[in-house]
Amino acid sequence: MADDELEAIRRQRMAELQSKHGDSSNDQQGQQEAKQRETEMRNSILAQVLDQSARARLSNLALVKPEKAKAVENYLIQMARMGQLGGKISETGLIDILEKVSQQTEKKTTVKFNRRKVMDSDDEDDD
Repeated sequence: MADDELEAIRRQRMAELQSKHGDSSNDQQGQQEAKQRETEMRNSILAQVLDQSARARLSNLALVKPEKAKAVENYLIQMARMGQLGGKISETGLIDILEKVSQQTEKKTTVKFNRRKVMDSDDEDDD
């Protein structure tokens, strides 16, 4: 009888583990689908807002500097949602926006020299 109870507990525990494992894979699939939907939505908004040459420039920028391209995309999507864009943005308009974003995110680099003071034996020879 103890073996039957032990076997029942094992089956129950195995079913719990399988259900938990199945749920985690469903969560991953759900997150992946949500990310894919978000990407498709972003691309559709950008396709409505940018003309072909501007989209090409933005995709080239994304290859070189993905974080800067993401910032520009976010800026364009925000402007489109607020209704601040009149029509499609041309390549020159995108260049202006790129300059604005680069000025906002410009990093100031400073170089500081720490010069070591070495005891110079010539100073002591003056005696």
